[in-house]
Amino acid sequence: MNIATPDLCDAYPDLVRIVEPILNNYGGKTSFGGEIVTVKCFEDNSRVKENAGKPGQGKVMVVDGGGSLKKALLGDLIAETALNNGWEGFIIYGCIRDVEPIGTMKIGVKALNSIPLKTQRKGEGENNVQITFGGVTFNPGEYVYADTTGIIVSSDPLIKSD
Repeated sequence: MNIATPDLCDAYPDLVRIVEPILNNYGGKTSFGGEIVTVKCFEDNSRVKENAGKPGQGKVMVVDGGGSLKKALLGDLIAETALNNGWEGFIIYGCIRDVEPIGTMKIGVKALNSIPLKTQRKGEGENNVQITFGGVTFNPGEYVYADTTGIIVSSDPLIKSD
């Protein structure tokens, strides 16, 4: 799926919500999008790992990590699991680690920053709840599209999946 967020904004100005430019590109796939699956967690990536192990064809995991810069919510092993399960990518309001290996994987990853410290998994966090960051509310079942220019959200699908 080749996504150009400027073109989508031009074609659907009344349908898109634009995420503030606070996230950086880390994945080897810089253009990605799909149906939103949300995770809300703080310095515990238990739910991220759990969801990465489920089928994710046509889906993007949007993770509200509370903006924490202290622990990584995604590493190369979880990213590889997600890739093997068909996920399009991750949008993380928090940090990741294993930047170099993730950069070689054909999966989209956007995050605030990177840090080498992993989380301690305590089984905390919530799945499929409304989350807000970057000036946008993400609802499970809506659609998100990302490229090197930015991230947009829509209630309706803007691109037909292959």
